Amino acid sequence: MSKLTISGIQQIGIGVPDVYSAWKLYREYFGVNTKIFDECAVADIMSPYMGGVERERHAILAVNLQGGGGFEIWQHLTTPPHPANFDILPGDLGIFACKIKCKNVLETHSFFANKQADISPIYKDCQENDFFYFRDVYKNIFQLVKSDDWFIDQHKPTGGTFGVMIGTNDMEKSINFYATLLGYDTLISDKTDIFEDFSFLGTPNNRFRRVLLTHGKKREGVFSRLLTTSKIELVQALDRQNVYKIYEGRMWGDMGFIQLCFDITNMSQLEKQCEKAGYPLTIDSRKKNNKFDMGKATGDFAYNEDPSGTLIEYVETKKIPVLKKLGIYLNIKRFNPNKPIPDWILKLLRFMEEK
Repeated sequence: MSKLTISGIQQIGIGVPDVYSAWKLYREYFGVNTKIFDECAVADIMSPYMGGVERERHAILAVNLQGGGGFEIWQHLTTPPHPANFDILPGDLGIFACKIKCKNVLETHSFFANKQADISPIYKDCQENDFFYFRDVYKNIFQLVKSDDWFIDQHKPTGGTFGVMIGTNDMEKSINFYATLLGYDTLISDKTDIFEDFSFLGTPNNRFRRVLLTHGKKREGVFSRLLTTSKIELVQALDRQNVYKIYEGRMWGDMGFIQLCFDITNMSQLEKQCEKAGYPLTIDSRKKNNKFDMGKATGDFAYNEDPSGTLIEYVETKKIPVLKKLGIYLNIKRFNPNKPIPDWILKLLRFMEEK
């Protein structure tokens, strides 16, 4: 039997009012132009997070072949998607920013500025690397950060999802969760201060504790070369009077960053480890024999929650299209689950790019 393996961040879920408009925007800014699936279906198994009701949705999963996780762009069809009824601020519980990898921060900043995007000044991180923020038309925040880990070079300014910034109300429990279950066991930085960059995000005079983590062990697994390395930044507000749960009173799939998804192998072993750590799976497609089937991309999926209630998804992929127009699909079960798929095979995905 194969061991539990985490290939990396597969995607970040983003709830939007119109899936095609959002995908066009994210192709323009983040180069996520390789479409893995595009499907409308009833999300029946997720009803516990949708008011106990089965609801129809439209989802597109798209990736940037330069490297990094993808975007699962998600639109409610049964009911209009709702935004938060408050301004989401650093420290609010859940995912409040998505990290995007880029090769040259200064050049990427100019690229965004030329598009008259809503961007911050350039700041320095704890390692003296440049970064900046981008606020999209849906008020989602993206942090553009430097990375030296890439799959291929397509001359795009950015790659895909490099990590997230997550608000927590219990820093020690959150550190333990991401280290124990997801391998983010290496501390890059742990600082408490008033941070200049948070002024752009609406909290100019508040103190925070910020902990930046990465995985000390290089990711393994079938998609690890494409998904590359990643980082998790945990943020705890220390003197804000009101800290909100970002999805309080709203449904899975409503507007914003819905979940963080990891590509894994051996769901049974994952289930045992989550149970042992005290964070049991809350959704498990195997229990209903309900694999995801997104336009011939298939697999098992499950969810649990981190200590502050952030939704974490786990996907064990069984099959994906590589030359969909020719009916050619990649059967993941034919490969060693603990080793990367040969690069030349994944590079075939370029034939599914949206120009």
